[in-house]
Amino acid sequence: MTDQTPVRRALLSVSDKTGLVDLGRALAERGVELLSTGGSAAALRTVGLTVKDVAEITEFPEMMDGRVKTLHPRVHGGLLALRDNPDHVAAMEEHGIGPIDLLVVNLYPFEETVAKGADYDTCIENIDIGGPAMIRAAAKNHGFVTTIVDVQDYDALIADMDANDGATSDAFRKACAQTAYARTGAYDAAVSTWMAAAIGEKTPRRRAFAGTLAQGLRYGENPHQHAAFYTNGVERAGVATATQHQGKELSYNNINDTDAAFELVAEFDPAQGPAVAIIKHANPCGVARGTSLVEAYKAALACDSTSAFGGIIALNQPLDGATATEIAKIFTEVVIAPEADDEAKAIFAAKKNLRLLTTGGLPDVRVGGLTYRPVAGGMLVQDKDVGFVDFADLKVVTKRAPTDAEMADLLFAWKVAKHVKSNAIVYCKDGATVGVGAGQMSRVDSCRIAARKAEDMAEALGLAQPLTIGSVVASDAFFPFSDGLLTAAAAGATAVIQPGGSMRDDEVIAAADEAGLAMVFTGMRHFRH
Repeated sequence: MTDQTPVRRALLSVSDKTGLVDLGRALAERGVELLSTGGSAAALRTVGLTVKDVAEITEFPEMMDGRVKTLHPRVHGGLLALRDNPDHVAAMEEHGIGPIDLLVVNLYPFEETVAKGADYDTCIENIDIGGPAMIRAAAKNHGFVTTIVDVQDYDALIADMDANDGATSDAFRKACAQTAYARTGAYDAAVSTWMAAAIGEKTPRRRAFAGTLAQGLRYGENPHQHAAFYTNGVERAGVATATQHQGKELSYNNINDTDAAFELVAEFDPAQGPAVAIIKHANPCGVARGTSLVEAYKAALACDSTSAFGGIIALNQPLDGATATEIAKIFTEVVIAPEADDEAKAIFAAKKNLRLLTTGGLPDVRVGGLTYRPVAGGMLVQDKDVGFVDFADLKVVTKRAPTDAEMADLLFAWKVAKHVKSNAIVYCKDGATVGVGAGQMSRVDSCRIAARKAEDMAEALGLAQPLTIGSVVASDAFFPFSDGLLTAAAAGATAVIQPGGSMRDDEVIAAADEAGLAMVFTGMRHFRH
């Protein structure tokens, strides 16, 4: 094995024909013999290139609707043979097996077929067999064979050949082999994940996870941590599929917080009015609805303007100039919205450190998926929290039922609480958060912190009293004791929404009745750790 391996014979068999003709021409110009199959061969011949069909090499025609064409010793022997092993060379000569120095393969579009909602049989037919087999064989023998599986590597291949007098370097082949195995691994992961869902298997014995590099990041949560951003191929409106219009690259924390912000604001149907969410360290510091985006933004900011500095802002409707003008008054890391008009873009253009992202739409928060969290020696996997409650799902458990205005705020607060780290307490009034307590070890502490933040904002805004007076409060899980509920009542809350289910529910309900509170149970909790 040498560092440089000449490329004299290449097998090109691709599903995605992008760049194929240009690659074929470049290889032919460098004296490389071209082998190919089916549509790939036809595309190359269309532009006058000389191509030998794999069927000529194997002396077997493509059969079974193309299922069998490259699964043959004269293909796999040409890929797997060690050129410096006399026994391998002798076997090649004895059986008429020619070496294949370059394999260019991309696979049947299985992931795209699934994404289009194809039926079971169609998905099965789009599982590639020969392609992965060849890729794995060529990648194993990367000491002698170059394996290309991504269109974006075509130019790098030609550049490496030109730098090495028609050969490829050992470093390039190794890098290509790693990419090749990652591709077949990702492909198998997509198939197995889809099949588990298709057959209703909630906990398959083995799970595979895969992603495609979107960008390398400067660092992770902290400067000493290496990090990168990968996409999983799911076409969901959000940070992974957004267009960035300005500003420096997103950081690890930017991406995490922007995702949290956009998923939260997507809880609010834009057809029912504008909504704005402001996020800091993955927790909401202000969420509001309004008759206009700028009104919703101002109300969200009024919840905790101190924490909003350097935060992430998500909108459920296109960003307009008036809202952009208000946002530009304080330092903001990222703004994400379905769209942005020209006036808004022009206003933000003066803020070089502000990133503006547009997504083309909102994600459907009721569409599930899986979430993953590593633990030492393993991985926790669960369904995404797409739990939803509406008016009809709520159970009034106190003597007093909520008023219509309280009920509207209770449902608003419940949607926000779903996106606050546990223990979560959210005070809301008139379609806006007025105090948020997040991530505390004690639920009563979350109640106190949220109320204290409201007091601080009242002082900052010059209000006579905090906006928690006359508010409603949401708790992501049940109140284990009455102390948290009474703390909320002392802060001025008049109605409560919580899951219920505590062994002390009767005690908590009695305390609510004594305090004159209305309370509803959802029967569903929203822990978010």
